[in-house]
Amino acid sequence: MGKLFLLFVFFTWIFGNPIIAIIAILFIVYVLDRRFIGLSPSLLKPLRRSSRLRKLKRHIAQSPNDTSAKVEIARILIDKKKYREALSLLDPLERVLDDSAEYWDDLGLCLMQTGKPEAGESAMSKALLLNPRVKYGAPYLRLAAHYSKQDAERALSYIEAFQEIHSSSCEAYYRLAEIYELMNRKDDALEAIREGLRIYRALPRYKKRTERKWALRLLMKRSRG
Repeated sequence: MGKLFLLFVFFTWIFGNPIIAIIAILFIVYVLDRRFIGLSPSLLKPLRRSSRLRKLKRHIAQSPNDTSAKVEIARILIDKKKYREALSLLDPLERVLDDSAEYWDDLGLCLMQTGKPEAGESAMSKALLLNPRVKYGAPYLRLAAHYSKQDAERALSYIEAFQEIHSSSCEAYYRLAEIYELMNRKDDALEAIREGLRIYRALPRYKKRTERKWALRLLMKRSRG
């Protein structure tokens, strides 16, 4: 905090305006976070995503049978939480992508988010049957989160299945801790946090860059008890 205050004084002297000094400090903090940590959201990503979406839609208008483009559009829509629109694209692709675990997971997520939990669970179960490690086991955690408040035993079965794949994703253990907290299992949540941090420490340096923000979130969760 002392360094930030000195930086504020310095920028105020440079710019002659404390508001501009604060903006400059926030900009520097943002750039450093994006470069080394990644906790703050990207300001450019939504713009790039929207631009890509427009290009893909124009492409589909000219090439309506391009399956890969349709899947990419659907995933962008999922990122934007437009699940119903994504579902309208994914649903007709079932026969073409029947052997794709990623497709069935995307479809299942959209079904769950549009009020069809049983169909969503069925689709995610097929994804896991095709590839138990699809998306670092994310379908297991989604299903566990869905059932955590209404069917604890079912939620636990998905958690146990997730644990069997020995995921190396810090994000996955952060999600796991959240699920245990929903179930009021604080000791298990703490153990998930510890395991996620242990995994982070064992990661190679290049991999730590992508997992760092989740490791920091695990640390913050641990500090809150």
